[in-house]
Amino acid sequence: MNSKIILSALLATSTSFTYAQENTALANSQKLKTNAKATKAFVALGNWRGIAKVKEGLEIPFNFEINEKGGQQKLYFRNAEESFEGGVVTQTTDSLFVKLDQFDNELAFAIDGDQLNGTLRKQDKTGKPLTIIAERKNFRFNSNNKPATADYSGSYDVVFKSPNGKEEKTVGLFKQTGNKLTGTFLRVTGDSRFLEGVVEGNEFQLSSFIGSSPAYYKGTFQPDGTLTGEILGARGSQPFTGTKNKDAALPDPYKLTYLKKGYKTLDFSFPDVNGKKISLKDEKYKNKVVVLTITGSWCPNCVDEATFIAPWYKENKKRGVEIIALHYERSTEPEYAKKVMNRFRERFGIEYDQVLAGTADKQVVSESLPALDSFLSFPTTIIIDKQGNVAQIHTGFNGPATGKFYDEFVNEFTTEIDTLLKK
Repeated sequence: MNSKIILSALLATSTSFTYAQENTALANSQKLKTNAKATKAFVALGNWRGIAKVKEGLEIPFNFEINEKGGQQKLYFRNAEESFEGGVVTQTTDSLFVKLDQFDNELAFAIDGDQLNGTLRKQDKTGKPLTIIAERKNFRFNSNNKPATADYSGSYDVVFKSPNGKEEKTVGLFKQTGNKLTGTFLRVTGDSRFLEGVVEGNEFQLSSFIGSSPAYYKGTFQPDGTLTGEILGARGSQPFTGTKNKDAALPDPYKLTYLKKGYKTLDFSFPDVNGKKISLKDEKYKNKVVVLTITGSWCPNCVDEATFIAPWYKENKKRGVEIIALHYERSTEPEYAKKVMNRFRERFGIEYDQVLAGTADKQVVSESLPALDSFLSFPTTIIIDKQGNVAQIHTGFNGPATGKFYDEFVNEFTTEIDTLLKK
């Protein structure tokens, strides 16, 4: 999903810690109002409820658990049916650290009794940290035990309105069990991934967090099948309205990004992390079906795509198909790019080529791939036939949270590859 769309996924915030104060707090047992003997006995394993203090008056809850596997403690973010691996947990006398390598972030906590007080920050300490507190609780949203007035499960045509008045058509997918509500918002650029929350009366709250930044939605279902709501974040809110529709759908994702007139293929030469230039004209790709994925390690929907396509490639590479991941990263500085791209490769077991194509900006994509018209989203998947011509372009990615939409994409993708391999 385009990072600009994730309005609530923002790290810019005020915090009670400066970095200097935080470092002092994490190192100073007197400042923590605890003692070495007490914190030595601290056991991080178990279920936790975190609160991200995005700004004054806005706190976003999320859940995580810490398990021990293979002699290491790891943190897993829990959202609806997903358990998303965050990173390895490191504990000192009075502190807890979690490197969230997928997004180049980290959680830094001071242990205060049986509570964790700290921040979400960039690993290089740039930007403003986000205040995070966590307690040993297994619920997500505080509840007044008010029963839901109806079952609001189903699909909805939803329209988001930006501050400049521009409207974006999306699809809301909700599943309700008692007071528990899960769902996602499917947009042209990708989905909101796994959202989890509650319905009390006819009012709902949903949130999600996997280590990039927290997302929060709230709204109201109406008896006539409509809904109203807003996304809330550090930079304000974005309202949305919706109408229940079992046939709710987005525009055809295969007709949103296309080649400019006169072009049949893409021509590029980008370096991998070791500086080796890779091109579609290389012998490796001749007479093969090639999948190009325009991606980035920072992009949650690109994570979902890699989760699908990396194992798919392992199973199908002997059939005469190749993949090239065109990475557009936060920075093209060699050391940084190598770090995040190698982490991406290791996490998903990627065996296909990865190249550094530029910085994470739609305009940069358009300039580096001039044959493309109307580039809209990370990720975008392009399938090249055996003759080297573009056969199909799919904008965005419908991840597992979208249910039938994800299944449809997988079926369409595999069918197209099978058809091209037979030609």
